[in-house]
Amino acid sequence: MQTSQELAADVDAPGGNRSLTGSLPLRRGFAFLAFAGLAWGTTGAAVEVIYRAGGLGPMAISFWRFLAGAVLLLPARAVRPPRREPHARRPARRRIPLLLGTGAGLAVFQTAYFAAVRDTGLAVGTIVTLGAAPVLTAAGGRLFLGERVGRAGALAVAGALAGLTVLVLGNQPGVVHLGGVGAALLSAAGYAVSNLLGRWTGRHGTGEDALTLTLWSFLIGAAVMLPPALHEGLLPQGGDVTETALLMLYIAAVTTALAYPLYFAGVAVLRAATASVMMLLEPVSAAVLAILLLDEQLTAATVAGTVTLLGAITALALTESRPRRADER
Repeated sequence: MQTSQELAADVDAPGGNRSLTGSLPLRRGFAFLAFAGLAWGTTGAAVEVIYRAGGLGPMAISFWRFLAGAVLLLPARAVRPPRREPHARRPARRRIPLLLGTGAGLAVFQTAYFAAVRDTGLAVGTIVTLGAAPVLTAAGGRLFLGERVGRAGALAVAGALAGLTVLVLGNQPGVVHLGGVGAALLSAAGYAVSNLLGRWTGRHGTGEDALTLTLWSFLIGAAVMLPPALHEGLLPQGGDVTETALLMLYIAAVTTALAYPLYFAGVAVLRAATASVMMLLEPVSAAVLAILLLDEQLTAATVAGTVTLLGAITALALTESRPRRADER
């Protein structure tokens, strides 16, 4: 997920071996994003195993992931040295929407994604979610933030839509389930909302440090997910309880408490477009795991749609990374 931390990076700044903010080496930023992308690619596989074990539903998994992630981050937040920046002077009317929007967006993004994995499989659910998210973000940026897409950007968005169409409609019945695709698109919308809110707040100097943003997002996400999780059932309903608990611990510790702060730290020092391309590691790794470990079907339409989709996203990211003229900003 992209947030205001991406906007801390000046997308028009020249490249080099130093980070755009000067606080983290570029190589370390790349390493952080690579780890986060690969780790997140395993999340859906872990969730799919939990479903097969008959443990928890998507609402409960999302709630426990947020809560456990926040608990694991609290000690790090407590011992962290105080920041030198005048953080307390930032206007609450800008800081609060950032935190609430990021937390709520994460809740929608994550829970709907888990539902998509359950309903249409790991590979298709992940690819549709992360393929549609940049398209929705570009459209929202044009409608609500006045960002210009440009001809190349429009072609990239059209290519992404074509890839989604081939992926969804080109497969035989039973390979792709429309309910799961709908959940994936809802997940992409949650991603896009948080991204757009992050862009807006980032322009006004309200970005948070990676640890604070992550911790508050998890706490807000847990609060949002508690009522539906209670309705669904917070505890495993049969199945292998030990296996479910171990997988949830992995999801909370590695793909949440560790991966999210590293992601936010990485995107704070790299171009937003570079971060977008790096995060293509997630759908690729998820698709590989789905085929090798979960025996999901790989069809020609899935391959063609995925290649078209990821190619269009790469083109969109490269378009966004070009320096813009003054009249395009």
